[in-house]
Amino acid sequence: MYLETIYSPADVKKLDMAQLRCLAAEMREALLQKISVCGGHFGSNFGMIEATIALHYVFESPQDKIVFDVSHQSYGHKMLTGRKDAYLDPARYSSVSGYTCPAESEHDFFNIGHTSTSISLACGLAKGRDALGGRENVIAVIGDGALCGGEAWEGLNNAWELHSNFIVVLNDNQIAIADNHGGLYRHLQDLRDSDGKAECNLFRAMGYEYLFVKDGNDVEALVDAFTRVRDADHAVLVHICTVKGKGYAYAEADKEDWHWKHPFHIENGLSKSSRVGPPTYDDVGRDLLLEKMKNDPGVITIVAGVPGAIRFTPQIRRQLGGQCVDVGVSEEHAVAMAAGIARRGGKPVFVTDCSFFQRTFDQISQEVCINDLPVTLLVRNASVLGMNDITHLGIFDIPLLSNIPNLVYLAPTNKQEYLAMLDWSLEQTGHPVAIRIPKGAMREAAGPVDSDYSVLDRYQMTARGDQVAILALGTFYGLGEQILAGLQQTLGISGTLINPRYITGLDREMLQELQKDHKLVVTLEDGILDGGFGEKIARYYGSTGMRTMHFGLKKEFLDRYDAQEILQANHLTASQAVQDIAACLATI
Repeated sequence: MYLETIYSPADVKKLDMAQLRCLAAEMREALLQKISVCGGHFGSNFGMIEATIALHYVFESPQDKIVFDVSHQSYGHKMLTGRKDAYLDPARYSSVSGYTCPAESEHDFFNIGHTSTSISLACGLAKGRDALGGRENVIAVIGDGALCGGEAWEGLNNAWELHSNFIVVLNDNQIAIADNHGGLYRHLQDLRDSDGKAECNLFRAMGYEYLFVKDGNDVEALVDAFTRVRDADHAVLVHICTVKGKGYAYAEADKEDWHWKHPFHIENGLSKSSRVGPPTYDDVGRDLLLEKMKNDPGVITIVAGVPGAIRFTPQIRRQLGGQCVDVGVSEEHAVAMAAGIARRGGKPVFVTDCSFFQRTFDQISQEVCINDLPVTLLVRNASVLGMNDITHLGIFDIPLLSNIPNLVYLAPTNKQEYLAMLDWSLEQTGHPVAIRIPKGAMREAAGPVDSDYSVLDRYQMTARGDQVAILALGTFYGLGEQILAGLQQTLGISGTLINPRYITGLDREMLQELQKDHKLVVTLEDGILDGGFGEKIARYYGSTGMRTMHFGLKKEFLDRYDAQEILQANHLTASQAVQDIAACLATI
């Protein structure tokens, strides 16, 4: 095998073209074996193999700086930069992350898991190089729909003004996670159809030298193109056309399904998990939205490149037509567009994963909340139980969103409550509303749930006792029930359990009532404590004699963690919490 002999990019340069093609086949086979076992980003990595080989054949990494956008197309890069064993040895499969990571290698310059950033980051590297008298090449690799993100165009616009070496490699595989949308991709189609000779060329208009590589999976053509632009003293864009999922028939045939794949059987592409699980919160939320959209043309669901976040399959999207808007990886645009829809009288819903909402803070604050518009935001994977790599953490949303004036941030605890809150949000016109979709196994309500949440900041007391009151927010309501039972069993205390429901406000009347016969108020939140829900409760009681305790997560960046280990480390198990509460009561 050639791959076994690759310890650094210097080893790639020793191979001839025929050997490089063999290397590409070996890399795909290694990826196929690993992803079939572990899961991972499939299609984009398979499409980028030849381009990655050519980049390392022509350029001198790490002296030359290669920045991968999103970096879920960087698996091949890792193979060629000293990390091949993580793809060849099953015992080491978990030794590298799915994204570029400076802690792993000097060939990686940033932890990158969000999109449209490579051009801006590379622009900064080039500016620093020029300021400090460096001479290296700087290469930004962008693709998988990332070019539609606003930051990508901000970077393209600014990088030309460097008037020095700056190389953009545009990986055009004709699809993002799902279908590409927007006029930009029509333009790329014109360039593809004309072999890069179309009279209209946005990249040339922006000052870039433009090269077109029709077959971006031809390693020889790629080596030729990169050699031509190496050491250029100006901005260059190399437009390469690759096949997403290249080399594996199932992935080439269904590019959306194979963007990221759970473990599967190589011989037929079928998932190794044949068990059909119970319905999820995503499923029931989708079903309610589909019903509302069917009966009301003003209900418009917006997604940002990840329609799977609300379980909108290609077939469902075709049926919905214009009522489903995929803006691509442009969350800021999605929120501002939702504000416009709401202003015109529509009922917009924007849904995406928690960490992607971090890009929308300004639009939520400025366009939605200052104008007090009835936009519905569905915040998915907001939990320590959600995605667990460092770039996609779902534990920072409560401090981010709950302190924006006018926004009503709701935390349902079960299926019926979630659906009731979503239905209410779509029918009310008084507030912007965000809903923190619960995570974990779907819970059923023990009794009727409210259908109207217009009287804001009214908590729900589900068990009335004394001495200790537990405010258990959202997903952690079940933990609150366990702690309540543990207090009874261990200390003989019949405590009070409260479902706060509203993250953004205080039920002052209930909090004041608790002072009559409670010594301690405990909060549970599925997110970081700094700036979170518990701090609001502590601040309310700060000038009183009420003691408070707050259970949540430490403010830190976690990476590829085991959720149960993190819960244990933060005393977020019932037995630990009961012990901590008992210790606190002993001091009162």
